[in-house]
Parts: sequence; C-alpha cells; structure tokens
Amino acid sequence: MSKPALNPVLAELRARIGQLEGGAARTQSVLPFAVPEMDRALPGGGLAFGALHEIAGGGGGTVDGAAAALFVAGIAARTRGKVLWCMTRPDLFFPAISQAGLHPDRVVWCESDKEEEVLSAMEAGLSFGGLSAVVGELVRLPMNASRRLQLAAEKSGSMGIVLRRWRRQSEASDYGQPTASATRWRISTLPSERLPVAGVGRARWLAELMRVKAGECAEFEIGAPDAKGRVCLLPVSGGRPDQAAHLRRLAG
Repeated sequence: MSKPALNPVLAELRARIGQLEGGAARTQSVLPFAVPEMDRALPGGGLAFGALHEIAGGGGGTVDGAAAALFVAGIAARTRGKVLWCMTRPDLFFPAISQAGLHPDRVVWCESDKEEEVLSAMEAGLSFGGLSAVVGELVRLPMNASRRLQLAAEKSGSMGIVLRRWRRQSEASDYGQPTASATRWRISTLPSERLPVAGVGRARWLAELMRVKAGECAEFEIGAPDAKGRVCLLPVSGGRPDQAAHLRRLAG
C-alpha cells in the first residue's frame, strides 16, 4: 500500500524546522583547546563557533600585544577553512603567525585605516558564512557593535574574534566595559619555560578568562602555540608579576 502524499505545507514546515535545528547545532559546536583544565571552564568544552570572542594583551606594551595576536593565530589555525583578518596597522609578523600554525595562504587580509571600516568588514565576513573565523583588530568595541557582530556570528556559525590592540596604556581601561562577546581573554607574558641547558624555552603566558557566558572566570599558565596552533598547560611558576609590590613602588 503506497504512503499518502505529504501535505506541501507540512513538508515546508518540516524543512524549515530542519534548517533551524541544523543552524542551532552549528552555533553550538565548539573548538576545544584540548587542554582539559581550559575546556572545562568553557560551556560545551571549548570556544564556541557562532559566537564572538575578545582577546587583548595584559598591558599596553607591544610584548603582551604580540602574545595576544599569537594566541588568536593559534585559535584560528585550529579552525578549518579560510580566515578573514581585518586590521588597521600592517604590522603583523607573518613568520610568527605561521609558527603559531596559521599559514598565510589560509588568510584573507583586509586593511583599513578606520576602525569603522574594520567593524563593517568583520560584520560582512561573519554574515557571509563561508569563513571558519573572522578576526578584527580594534581599540574600541562599543556594546552595540559587539551585539551586531555576535548576531552575525550566530546566523552564519563562523567564529568572530576581536583582537583589542591598545595604542596607549590608558585605553586598556575600556576592556572592562560591557560586551556581548561570549568570552573575554587577557594574555600576559611570563618568564619563559626553563631548559636543562642554557637557552630560551617555550614562551610562557598567563591566559586570564575574564568573562564567559554561563561559566566562571579562570586563569591558566600556558605555553605559546606550537606549529599546529596547540597550547599546553604549564606548571604554575613563581614568575608572575607581583602586583602588590608594583603598587607599593608606585605609591613610594
């Protein structure tokens, strides 16, 4: 006995539900760090696709800023597909980006001298949906702009990453303002990993998870990304900056 023909209206409704379910599954997928301690701190066990993430250096200096850029490059390297990287200053050191696992052939570079155009390029890239990640270098990220980027990421399933780059120390205070981002990170350099012989070991960073939706803040001492963009957890060192002593010196 043949099955009755499906009502066209019901068929269309089922198709739409399938599209919605597929979109929800896509936006809920994550990119694990493959470091259990870090992944446990993130809902779903990793950085969410279909979401916006913010990353900045721990201070206003170029060293912490470079560490933050390499942290971003390592994340982008572990995604699959093309990456759009929008910037206002053409000062990325491509060999270092490659060493963090992100080959320049995978990256579409977009340069503008105006942050408004970087925001527009990011939103267009996230809305396009054919990119694994969209990175934008910005000093400021107003709440409304972060909402637009978050919504664009949700619709396409791409990962949005804003790399906050300060031109002066005073601008770093803006990092505490409200945001629609799913996570907010701060990366600071620490004395490098010790070697059994004379030389410089793997770069050591303090990665602070300052904000995470449906989660708690945390911090980790990690090794810089390897050639595949992977970080590792390192034993806690005694090399963290003594903030209390620093403040006492300033007061004195």
